[in-house]
Amino acid sequence: MTEVRAALFDVFGTVVDWRGGIADEVRRWLDEYAPERDDIDPGDFADRWRARYQPSMQPIRTGERPFTKLDVLHRESLVELLAEYVLPTEAVDDLTLAWHRLPPWPDSVAGIAAVRESVIVAPLSNGNVSLLLDMAKRAGIPWDAVLGAEVVQAYKPTPESYLRTAELLDLAPGQCLMVATHNDDLAAARGCGLQTAFVRRPHEHGPQQTESEPTDDWEFVVDDLEELGRLLRSSQASSRS
Repeated sequence: MTEVRAALFDVFGTVVDWRGGIADEVRRWLDEYAPERDDIDPGDFADRWRARYQPSMQPIRTGERPFTKLDVLHRESLVELLAEYVLPTEAVDDLTLAWHRLPPWPDSVAGIAAVRESVIVAPLSNGNVSLLLDMAKRAGIPWDAVLGAEVVQAYKPTPESYLRTAELLDLAPGQCLMVATHNDDLAAARGCGLQTAFVRRPHEHGPQQTESEPTDDWEFVVDDLEELGRLLRSSQASSRS
């Protein structure tokens, strides 16, 4: 393998617990603005909001809509969802920013720090820069750089999102390692020449999820990010000996 110079991380699901974080924020919002609505399950609300994530980006990928940052797409999806639930739109902007406040998985901060001992670490996410910065400051995520989708003007899994990120770092695609818990993200990255690391996140979709497994022969398959840090240090040491 070409020596890895940068590890680029998917964020939602790989680094942070989007479902648990959104469910907690929705629960607090309901308690304040719709306390009578005990028929709404916050986890189901989170799932339905997330279900609009990929469809909201598709017109941008196809060129039918100019590039629009994820905060705007999240807000549009939330307004639609509140209407479906017949809920008020009070504090809709603050609830939209719940995506800025997502909690990291227990291994994420220490694991990214461990990976950072060997290589550059940065997000390769569909999140916008302010979202990723707020998340990093709140959680203590030690990125070397924050490269949101608006920087490359492209949403994964379009090739531009991967290739332009590598170009920004003055690296060849093969010198970059895409780190994700989503097999489709890794497949798209590999198609662009990046190396790949699959991270098991068996509870990304909540307690009902039972497994998280690779579907291809990715270069690395790990149970947590600290393990990835150890493997990268070992790999780098071997290649230089």
